[in-house]
Amino acid sequence: VQLQASGGGLVQAGDSLRLSCAASGRSIRQYVMGWFRQAPGKEREFVANINRSGMVTNYADSVKGRFTISRDNAENTGYLQMDSLKPEDTAVYYCAAVYGVPTVSAVSEYSYWGQGTQVTVSS
Repeated sequence: VQLQASGGGLVQAGDSLRLSCAASGRSIRQYVMGWFRQAPGKEREFVANINRSGMVTNYADSVKGRFTISRDNAENTGYLQMDSLKPEDTAVYYCAAVYGVPTVSAVSEYSYWGQGTQVTVSS
């Protein structure tokens, strides 16, 4: 599976962005999808994940209530809607996928990674 993340940009605090993760190579229906982020000088951290059917989602406490993860298996695409953005959300955002497991949140659990998209939130 190849993943292509897009939708990042420079926004002001309080604005919204929608990230997309387009998959190719095979159907993502049997894959858990996740979003992670990495700020300069920090380790990559979990943001959100979604199970294969899209019925179960999990979020990091720092984004709960502001971010929404979703997927469209017919379009082979995952999404991360980010609302009420804060300067501390500034990071490179990565989408990831892992085949046929319960939803997991550890970086090491994911097999496939997109190239990352920069999100910068100014105050």
